[in-house]
Amino acid sequence: METKVLHPDREDEIEYAGKLLREGNLVAIPTETVYGLAANALNGKAVKEIFAVKGRPSDNPLIVHISERDEILPLVKEVPEKAKRLMEAFWPGPLTIILKKTDIVPLETTGNLDTVAVRFPENEIARRVIKAAGVPLAAPSANLSGEPSPTEFKYVYEDLEGRVPAVIDGGDCAVGVESTVITLATEKPRLLRPGGITPEMIESVIGEIDIDKAVTEKMQQGAKVSSPGMKYKHYSPDCSIIIADVSFNEYVKLVNESDCDGALCFEGEEKYLTKKAVTYGKCYDGLSQAHRLFSALKELDEMGLKKVYARCPQKRGVGLAVYNRLIRSAGYSFYKNETKVIGLTGTTGSGKSTVCKELIDAGFSIIDCDKLTKSGIYEGECLEKLVNFFGKGIIDEKGELLRKNLAAAAFSTKENTLKLNEITHPYIMAKIKEEIENYKEKGARFIVLDAPTLFEAEADKLCTKIISVISDKELRLQRIIKRDGIDKALALKRISAQKDDSFYIERSDYVIKNDGDISALFESVQKAVAEITL
Repeated sequence: METKVLHPDREDEIEYAGKLLREGNLVAIPTETVYGLAANALNGKAVKEIFAVKGRPSDNPLIVHISERDEILPLVKEVPEKAKRLMEAFWPGPLTIILKKTDIVPLETTGNLDTVAVRFPENEIARRVIKAAGVPLAAPSANLSGEPSPTEFKYVYEDLEGRVPAVIDGGDCAVGVESTVITLATEKPRLLRPGGITPEMIESVIGEIDIDKAVTEKMQQGAKVSSPGMKYKHYSPDCSIIIADVSFNEYVKLVNESDCDGALCFEGEEKYLTKKAVTYGKCYDGLSQAHRLFSALKELDEMGLKKVYARCPQKRGVGLAVYNRLIRSAGYSFYKNETKVIGLTGTTGSGKSTVCKELIDAGFSIIDCDKLTKSGIYEGECLEKLVNFFGKGIIDEKGELLRKNLAAAAFSTKENTLKLNEITHPYIMAKIKEEIENYKEKGARFIVLDAPTLFEAEADKLCTKIISVISDKELRLQRIIKRDGIDKALALKRISAQKDDSFYIERSDYVIKNDGDISALFESVQKAVAEITL
């Protein structure tokens, strides 16, 4: 079969794609998430051809794509209020909504389920093709089943040349991972597949939702598939992927000293590695990771790599979607260390000490970095550097540090705070590493690094997971004044010298909001503990 390459800037070629689809043929089309292999969703015979070309299991349901919001009405029995709110907030866009289907949708499309998954894509080319076809389109990712989903035209063409009549060249996809899938056909809305629309975004519109266990865990044998991407091994390159759920420092050592021949890491990290490396986005940036992931997996094979250790993304925000795809590409293969170092940080006055007490009760060992800095850090060479920058007003007649004077000077401006960190952090890091090794020798499995400047000191590179504690600004202000015995103006200076909440939220695996509700705080800590200790 000859596969024609169609160009979206030519309206006659869009119309030709529509004609092919109406006649029961397949066409690969771009969307904002990944490329899709499209067929008439209402034609059972055409849909079967999708499964045949992809080698896809027939019980794996397909998503139906529409070009206008109202086109959902003939496909579903009812559009409940929560569905309307989600459609208003996120359509067109990378959100798929599952509802009870009408008889017009064949069982071939739904994997023999009585529900149908519907999406209104944001990509203009996709919508133009759907309009030209005059029918809704079933369109799973345009790859051979089990392989990485294609987000670049060249990979679509490589997989499907000679297998389908036409492929539309729509350039690179914007999001990079498949759409978020949520079912409203259950008593409580349930997220079945994470994507660019995050659980937090959905909950801001319709309230609390459940997250299916299959999002982060392997489904049980014989379990019923409710959404694409839940059951089978997916997104897999030919090489063996092992997810390294360890700290960055441990990851570097693992890659450089093991028998692997490659690494899948974040941007900038490759310079620390002695093996061939492919990057997939920035650390702490789920959007950039999602955009790069599938192309990065393809590149691993192009480099001829056989065994690759992959950096583990966070399971928050869009990072949850990246994690979901990566565990499937790795066939749920992990490398973990017996001991985990947990970073605990957050804004000043947020109440980290309260969280620390809960972690101690859970059996975690604590390294208090504030106390650590008072034991032999601010002396000798370090103290000399501080005096040279901040002046002799930070020491007494005996040459000993006046901590309040140093704090007042260091937290008076962000520039001064940065200089304090620049001078002290190398000394603090050496002490922290020493303490971690001491706890490991004692057999500690979970070591908490209570560090207000965790990221500034780059101590996050020592941590497997990170917990940040945040709180309302006014409540923080009251706590700081009471705790440190200072006036409001000085307390405000200390707050303004720190990063805002978003800085910590973006960089953390767990975010605990401490606004004085002890029961809510306890619940958040226990949830984090349960996941960390798995």
